Amino acid sequence: MRNIENTFMKILPIVETALKSSIDSEGNIPKTGKKPKLSDIKVIALSLAAEFMSVDSENRLFNILNHSSFFDQHGHIERSVFNRRKRHLYHYYNKILDSLSMQLAPGEDAFIIDSFPIEICRFARAKRAKICQYNPDTTPTFGYCPAQDNTYFGYKLHAACSITGVFHQVTISKAHVADIHYLQDIRDNFSNCILIGDKGYLSHDVQMDLFNTDGIRLFTPKRSNQKNNQYPKVFRKLRKRIETLFSQLCDQFMIKRNYAKEFMGLATRILSKIVSLTVAQYQNRFVNNQNINSIKYAF
Repeated sequence: MRNIENTFMKILPIVETALKSSIDSEGNIPKTGKKPKLSDIKVIALSLAAEFMSVDSENRLFNILNHSSFFDQHGHIERSVFNRRKRHLYHYYNKILDSLSMQLAPGEDAFIIDSFPIEICRFARAKRAKICQYNPDTTPTFGYCPAQDNTYFGYKLHAACSITGVFHQVTISKAHVADIHYLQDIRDNFSNCILIGDKGYLSHDVQMDLFNTDGIRLFTPKRSNQKNNQYPKVFRKLRKRIETLFSQLCDQFMIKRNYAKEFMGLATRILSKIVSLTVAQYQNRFVNNQNINSIKYAF
């Protein structure tokens, strides 16, 4: 418990600074109703600390907290209420990610884009699974992962990170959605920059459209039967950065493990893991004064 509480106390001021324009003096998002005993920023900080410590089961987390003095010091909350408030604060996890990424990688003009499969259940159970089936707009679908050469059931995480390894934008789509469609979302937050992708983003028409309308230069390797098959070797090395981030999300943050029953719960879990990783990078840069991507012992 002491490790989680120590991590929580180090993450709390980072969350408070990132959301200072959105919270009141008690650390809550201004809203009507009775003020909670455990403030909003403490709910966020606790969830980020748990993710960093690889405690991604809320049952396990509350078993730890109930055998400690944490609730006596910071205010009590029920597990179901904690889960519900986390989902309601989804927008503010995004705010933290935006704030920290701007501080960690200011003025970046080159980004790496890639996708990652989010499997919600085993392939054999897909047709009878009821997970995330409540809303037709967000129901999971079947998709193919070229890297693993298999078909899976769930969603796809699309991400853009800087060449230093800081996530700047993440989006979740259905599994069958092609990577190239993510480039339409890129326009909202990126312009006059370089994007480095794999063959999943290969399209001459899209490349020209991005360059002519937003000043975005998209670089992807060409297929073997195409002319001018030139893809700078340095881009191949840079692409390993986002692959390393995905590996860290799998190993330490266990992003492949799913306990959510609804899409909003799943989206919040995934985003909280990414924000927790980014908070660890912030701790390394501005507190520990070490490589931002050595996150395992950041706290």
